[in-house]
Amino acid sequence: MLKPDTFALTALLAALTALGPLSTDMYLPSLPAMTKALGTDIPSVQLTLSAYMFGFALGQIVYGPLSDRNGRRPVLLAGMALYVVASLVAATAWSIEALIAMRFVQAFAACAPVVIGRSIVRDLYHGSRAARELGLMGTIMGVVPAAAPLLGALVETFAGWRLNFGLMAAAGALIATIAALRLPETLHTRAEGRFSIPTVIGDFRHLLRHPSFRLNVTIMSVVFGGLFTFISGSSFILQEMYGLAEITYGIAFGACACAFVSGTLIGRRLIGRRGIDRTIAIGTWCATAGGWIMLAAIGLGSQLWGRNPFEVILPMMLYMIGVGMTQPLAMARAMMPFPSHAGAASSLSGFAQMTFAALVGVGVAALLEWAAAPWPLAASLAVMGTIGALAEWAHGRHAAPAAGH
Repeated sequence: MLKPDTFALTALLAALTALGPLSTDMYLPSLPAMTKALGTDIPSVQLTLSAYMFGFALGQIVYGPLSDRNGRRPVLLAGMALYVVASLVAATAWSIEALIAMRFVQAFAACAPVVIGRSIVRDLYHGSRAARELGLMGTIMGVVPAAAPLLGALVETFAGWRLNFGLMAAAGALIATIAALRLPETLHTRAEGRFSIPTVIGDFRHLLRHPSFRLNVTIMSVVFGGLFTFISGSSFILQEMYGLAEITYGIAFGACACAFVSGTLIGRRLIGRRGIDRTIAIGTWCATAGGWIMLAAIGLGSQLWGRNPFEVILPMMLYMIGVGMTQPLAMARAMMPFPSHAGAASSLSGFAQMTFAALVGVGVAALLEWAAAPWPLAASLAVMGTIGALAEWAHGRHAAPAAGH
């Protein structure tokens, strides 16, 4: 079995949490082609992403509290098995309605490795050590969103979109096999009571009484909400509005994913010098700046230089740096006060994050269809980044009196 404080365990946990971005990013270059192949429209195809977010949000409620009571390994392996089956069925979907339904099931299953992977970190590490571990996992898993769209573009070009879901199933089966053979059980202090709706609600009520938890969840939700608007709309914006080819789009998306990796590396370095709070604040400022710069560039570009994809890509890279600095550290800070409810804390924060992202994604998709222009994406990034920065400011004001007291 793998031991704590080893790169092998960190890499496995990163692979588990990477199934989420793999399942969202790999088929993005195929969205325009899927629209034609399934005889549907852009908002309907984008519902495969929003349905994924809703399924992922629902899974958050289940897996964390369930693993707090029954152990990490059995819940994880059950979720992985369901993920493989759902991915294979999605590969054979005969209609957009069937694909949307399978995406919901696939997401519900993919939630298990993400929630439990973060919970395992809280089982094994504490404080800034947990934050650094989540940051390192983010750096490793950042390879997936960087490479997945390019791989998906190649698959779309030479084999079609269905193979993308087959490759997701293969990746899930491989990671599940390694986890079954090498991942130890890490839960030592089990939550009291059986898993039931009243106990889950009680766990969540306990978490929500903590002001720091509420503010951290707000930060994660709004910053990720801005990211998800890019994930859901980028293929249509960059391919349909700016005319990028599928492979070129994959490269552009990969550049943004590399910016996320850079953000996680910057965040890990800043923790020791500035502390978690200051590092998260800088991350929210980067996200805010990226959104407002994109909005200004799109507005000025039509008058000064015409439509250019870099007016979207470059500010998005700055936003992604902010996401990389913010997300792992805010998650670690949210879970720190709850050692016996780490799974529930991971679940509730993820539920809020994914539900918010799905709702924002539906709204921005409708605006993109109506406007036929990229400004709804930029506006959502600017608003989400600003709200995140304000929430971090409020967290600092709440923490300062507590520290002084």
